[in-house]
Amino acid sequence: MQVQGGEDLEIAFKIGSFAVHWYSIMIIVAVLVGIWVAMKEAERRGEDPDDVLNFMVIALPLAVVGARLYHVVSSWDFYSQNPGSIFAIWKTGGGLGIYGAMAGGALGLFIFSRWRKVNMLRWLDIIAPSLMLGQAIGRWGNYFNQELYGMPTDLPWGIYIDPAHRIYGFEQFTHFHPLFLYESILNFIGFFMLFFVSRKYGERLPKGYILLIYTIYYSVVRGSLEGMRIKSEVWTVGGVPSARWICAIAIVIAASIMVYQWRHRASQIQSQIQS
Repeated sequence: MQVQGGEDLEIAFKIGSFAVHWYSIMIIVAVLVGIWVAMKEAERRGEDPDDVLNFMVIALPLAVVGARLYHVVSSWDFYSQNPGSIFAIWKTGGGLGIYGAMAGGALGLFIFSRWRKVNMLRWLDIIAPSLMLGQAIGRWGNYFNQELYGMPTDLPWGIYIDPAHRIYGFEQFTHFHPLFLYESILNFIGFFMLFFVSRKYGERLPKGYILLIYTIYYSVVRGSLEGMRIKSEVWTVGGVPSARWICAIAIVIAASIMVYQWRHRASQIQSQIQS
């Protein structure tokens, strides 16, 4: 997202010359809450909750690198002209892409599962609800940073954006759709849905099923909200926002796997009956 100016992220407080930003605080809170929920779920499923911490040591750095890499690639027109800003995540519009974070985190879980010799799909189911909760909390970092807003609106809940944070071409507008809020609310709903399904049906579902539900739900949410973003700040492929392409592909793959799993299970049950 290119905005007027280029101010530092909103600062919560300073310790000497060291500034602590609200965006960083919200991300840290999201990670800590997510870890706590994942540890509780791991313990409930009979796994070692300390393995969540072992996993995070590997996955978190990879998730940050992946998130930043996705954002830089998606905004390459800007970063190709401003290479010094590639690593400046503390600047407004610094940006972390959720899809890159997922890819990095998945790589971390793959490494962890090979190292600890645990079932990767089972652990994906353990982590999925906490990931959704972390996203719901982390989105509030966008509020303090005055980013992830949509088209101008005069609705009562439209969010005021300072002139310095308005996207080029929309300087004359003052209030915009708070996309971060829409996504946060929907992610909280998604968390409670995944939490309920995991607690009630988790042990009866095929391994990886909770993750597939997460993938479809979040892809529908994100794909829908992409249509409300200002076009000048969206990375497009063939005139369609790249996020929508990713969401559509993710939905097709996840739904196909779910159908295959149920057909395979039905076939096994039928074979057992016949035998």
